[in-house]
Amino acid sequence: MSARRGLIGLGVGIAAAGAATAAGLATDRVLRSRRAETEPPPAAGVVGVVDDGTDHGIAVIAEDGVPLHVEIEEPAHPETPLLTVIFTHGYAHNLDVWSRQRQTVLDAGCRVVLWDLRGHGRSEEGTDSSYSIEQLGRDLATVIEGAVPEGPIVLVGHSMGGMAMMAFAEQHPDLLRDRVVGVAFISTSAGGLSEVNYGLGKQLGAIVHRLGPSAVTRVGSRQDVFDNVRGLGKPVESVLVHRYSFGKRVPSELVRQVAEMIFATRLHVIGTFLPTLMAHDRHDALAAFTGIETLVMHGTRDRMTPIAHAEQLAHAIPGAELVVVKHAGHVLPLEEADLVDDELLGLIARARRSLEQQPTEPR
Repeated sequence: MSARRGLIGLGVGIAAAGAATAAGLATDRVLRSRRAETEPPPAAGVVGVVDDGTDHGIAVIAEDGVPLHVEIEEPAHPETPLLTVIFTHGYAHNLDVWSRQRQTVLDAGCRVVLWDLRGHGRSEEGTDSSYSIEQLGRDLATVIEGAVPEGPIVLVGHSMGGMAMMAFAEQHPDLLRDRVVGVAFISTSAGGLSEVNYGLGKQLGAIVHRLGPSAVTRVGSRQDVFDNVRGLGKPVESVLVHRYSFGKRVPSELVRQVAEMIFATRLHVIGTFLPTLMAHDRHDALAAFTGIETLVMHGTRDRMTPIAHAEQLAHAIPGAELVVVKHAGHVLPLEEADLVDDELLGLIARARRSLEQQPTEPR
């Protein structure tokens, strides 16, 4: 009975943070402390090879000493001018969400850079105070400095990854203007997430906002106990991940892929990031993207971030192209992989044309 009550309570918290919190509340099989406290932090920006079984994985050291996992792939047939496309994933995901797009963009003759946010994927964890969108913006700048020190860049961000791009623009307007020639905001928001009801209606949505964060915190503090309940919650897990990630029926393999990404993120990390998501407001930062080729993509059935957020975002950036994807949910890079591929190729083509029309100054 206690396990059942726990799962019911978790359901409330799950809706509060959507798919990512859903997975975090439903289960987390990883209990680890990945940072060695006895070792002095390396200098910011130092790059080292990561032993992850690939020849393109490196660690870029953030300003506070947190190693960020970065993967770099060079095209077999580079196009001129050579663009570097930097992919930034979202909340409780990892760089594997771009499994389709990385190859498509590589085949288009671009260098590809992907990275895991701090506390996600193969990147190390930071202090609680570092789990903020402000810090993610600074981390993105560090990735650019360490992995892409020169040349034109296209930034692609999904969900919280798009918010990190906004924070980066706010913090580094000169770097944005000098280096970035294209941006893609996929299923993201410039603010107002505290008013989202996750498809539950106004009253229940308000209850979820009040109870959700505390539910995540409570479960995160007893992760070892909750691990034992995961088996009982498998059906709930699948339903919730599907509901808050996708807008229509998708192959079970996609649901499992999203679930596995979420379960690999510690509950404590998921819970600690929630306040910065709710407080996020960077509408004023959007003006910095004026003059940069901009793509905004959003699904009409996105329960995490309603379509109005995309419309506001596109309206605030002159010339931005808004692509509304009917019947699609929050995780467009997987649910609508073909369409996302095509739209990114179009953005890359426009970015190349814009470079050709500019004075020949180094970027």
